[in-house]
Amino acid sequence: MAEPVRDATVPVLTEVVTDVRRPRAAIDAQALEALARELERAVLARLAPEVDRVIEEKLARTLSAVLGQALEGVRTELTTSVTQMVREAVAASVAHALRPDAQ
Repeated sequence: MAEPVRDATVPVLTEVVTDVRRPRAAIDAQALEALARELERAVLARLAPEVDRVIEEKLARTLSAVLGQALEGVRTELTTSVTQMVREAVAASVAHALRPDAQ
């Protein structure tokens, strides 16, 4: 039986492969800082619409809750005020009707 033809560029399990890496190029600190600032700017620019949307939703929920509480307070205050005015008007009307000289 013939031995299979083997590609010499692909290592096999019986071979030891040394890890030959190129040395990393030195990165200029200023260039790295500029890259970081540009990356930060790009990320913030992409996130800005989403941040605005989240803030608007939160603001709308908060305003809705606060407005609901304020309206409930106004409703309670008006109900109390109208009830008091009606009570006083009825009392004055009854007092006037019961006076002996009213007729």
